[in-house]
Amino acid sequence: MFKKILIANRGEIACRIIRTARRMGIRTVAVYSDADQGALHTELADEAVRIGPAPAAQSYLSTAAILDAAAATGAEAIHPGYGFLSERQAFAEAVTKVAGLAFIGPSPEAIAQLGDKIYSKKLAKEAKVSTIPGYVGEVIDLDHAARIAAEIGYPVMVKSSAGGGGKGLRIVRSETDLKQALLSSHNEARSSFGDDRLFIEKYIAPLRHIEVQVLGDKHGNVIHLGERECSLQRRYQKVMEETPSPFVDPEMRARMGGQAVALAMAAGYDSAGTVEFAVDSNKNFYFLEMNARLQVEHSITEMVTGLDLVELMIRVASGEELPLTQADVKHEGAALEARVYAEDPARGFFPSSGRLVRYRMPEEGEIGNAVLRLDSGVREGDEVSIHYDPMIAKVSVHAPTRLEAIDAMGCALDEFVIEGITHNLGFLTGLTHHPRFREGRLSTGFIAEEYPQGFKSRPLDAVSARRFVAAAVAAKLMRTERAAGISGTLNGPHLAGSDFGVAIGEQTFSVSHAFMLENMFAALIDGAPFSAAIDWRPGRPSLRMTHEGITYAIRLTRLPGGYHLDQGGFGVRVSVRSPRAAELASFMPKRAQNGSAKKLLCPMPGLVVAIKVETGQEVKAGDTLAVVEAMKMENVLIAEHDGKIAAVKVRAGDNLALNDTILEFA
Repeated sequence: MFKKILIANRGEIACRIIRTARRMGIRTVAVYSDADQGALHTELADEAVRIGPAPAAQSYLSTAAILDAAAATGAEAIHPGYGFLSERQAFAEAVTKVAGLAFIGPSPEAIAQLGDKIYSKKLAKEAKVSTIPGYVGEVIDLDHAARIAAEIGYPVMVKSSAGGGGKGLRIVRSETDLKQALLSSHNEARSSFGDDRLFIEKYIAPLRHIEVQVLGDKHGNVIHLGERECSLQRRYQKVMEETPSPFVDPEMRARMGGQAVALAMAAGYDSAGTVEFAVDSNKNFYFLEMNARLQVEHSITEMVTGLDLVELMIRVASGEELPLTQADVKHEGAALEARVYAEDPARGFFPSSGRLVRYRMPEEGEIGNAVLRLDSGVREGDEVSIHYDPMIAKVSVHAPTRLEAIDAMGCALDEFVIEGITHNLGFLTGLTHHPRFREGRLSTGFIAEEYPQGFKSRPLDAVSARRFVAAAVAAKLMRTERAAGISGTLNGPHLAGSDFGVAIGEQTFSVSHAFMLENMFAALIDGAPFSAAIDWRPGRPSLRMTHEGITYAIRLTRLPGGYHLDQGGFGVRVSVRSPRAAELASFMPKRAQNGSAKKLLCPMPGLVVAIKVETGQEVKAGDTLAVVEAMKMENVLIAEHDGKIAAVKVRAGDNLALNDTILEFA
């Protein structure tokens, strides 16, 4: 067994690999760019080596810098994690054949075969794996692409032959959109993978995205560990995954697993990998691609099987045989994983960046009948950089049943607190309460269909509104009580029997006879009694309320005159005033619009790739206005309405911050 391994990655996956290596008695070496100096993974590892500036091309994608770090520290093996160099044949060859180290992943030959999606589709056909209709070859130019698409029939998918993660993938519904799709896919693929080859295949809709985890060793043994449902996606990237899939029956599982193993054996696969399938409503499944690496969502497979995939990868890389056969694989219960991203679900899920002013994760361990697992590579005060992927944490839960796992996930997400950057916690929590999700009626179009205008807090129902009113008033009483205790004016239950006027948006509530005694809150809300146990102290980011036998975690942010509360996918601002102040507030004039609708604002920090219009030009709704690249993804900004360009404020090559003006409309 290795005595020391180097992890050629960063963030939560580096931290996760370090945990397993430490348990196995293996020393670890972390690498870091200038942007990651002092990052969590560098502190958890036994050693840390700087490998270059912040841009990934000069650090995490630099084979020479990583091999130099391995040589300097005496590492015997390299684990690439996922992303970056994990699926690059040249890197695996440099590790094994140039540096003479072990690569904790598949062989360079397997990476070459499976990393090239064009070749892998040919290999899948030879292995009798069901494949999607399409052109099995490289697209040469626009005319060639147009002929292929016409033969297949729209809609089609333009896809990168290298890499994954949705980069270089575009759905094209007509020839009109084909040119821009090819251009964006070429640019993304070249930027992300250094390989801009594209191919085209039929787009099947509605479809589910279901993948099968496989595991092989260097002795010819290959098994599968069941499937994961990965249909909840935005921007062609996964948001929440689960296992087992609510759609897959035992017979289908056996067929999908068998084909996944057949493909892995055909490729001589000898590590952890994932075979991805597109599945239609009739349970027909078609090979999409094989990811020759560890997946982000491997944690939920570990939870239901009791296996440590990173440990097995390390043992296989050291030459050991798999310690189990297919018959030994057992699955217990259901597991979900939610990806916590620095992004804005209300604005097309555009990535965000900035400092984590407040960052509080829920506690790992039991949560009801479920078990909670957290994977994160950041701490409070860290910077979320524009240079890397916007995922900052993973929340995974395991429970006896799917609905128990969903409920536990909702509770865990409600206790997660992030301030300083825009994030998707409210969106994720909302998913756990969505009827269609809870019923398991999923497809890759779920988010686009259910949130066509972007995510907005779901309408507040009357029961939840009373709960939010009570939480805000209880917090007000407790803050006032603490202030009175500090000043020495506290005398008995402070403000016992107090009255308030509370507003949530346009709704108003009358609260009378409100008091806190120990941890119990009681009041009349619009004349109806309400009581609950409250676990909170001023300064805490979340409040726990137990009402009618159910415990809720409510995120609470203090604002002038009240609080912003988040729970269960609801996000509301609650004003707490004296009855007279609440009465006068109804006469306040409404705030005027700021005129931002006449501007195209940059939706995230990024680089201007192209400006597609000029001053004085008439545009129609749907026309492309600009292209901005952020975190390796090209974002095409389109006109929402007909109009005329009054001024263009930036040019290609400019770096923009959030809400910088790109252009103005007449």
